[in-house]
Amino acid sequence: MEIIPSAEIRLNYNGVVEKCKESGEPVYLTRNGQGELVVMDIASFEKKQQELKAQQLVLEALADELFGSKTYSNEEVFSDLDKMLSEAKK
Repeated sequence: MEIIPSAEIRLNYNGVVEKCKESGEPVYLTRNGQGELVVMDIASFEKKQQELKAQQLVLEALADELFGSKTYSNEEVFSDLDKMLSEAKK
């Protein structure tokens, strides 16, 4: 986790972009010592969004199973996850 003052993005935009791309993690910007913004590169953001979507689908499937809804075989689940992961890598 990288924490930098917000002035850094004005003074060294390209450097901040490189930090985001190299680490794949968000960079936290502060103003007067207080956290204010989080920035990250688009590829990392989209990957995180896909991971969250996959987690949400798993949780929804678990909830459905607990409440007696249709269940899915391991093959069906892994096939769907493989498709989602393939799309996330694009």
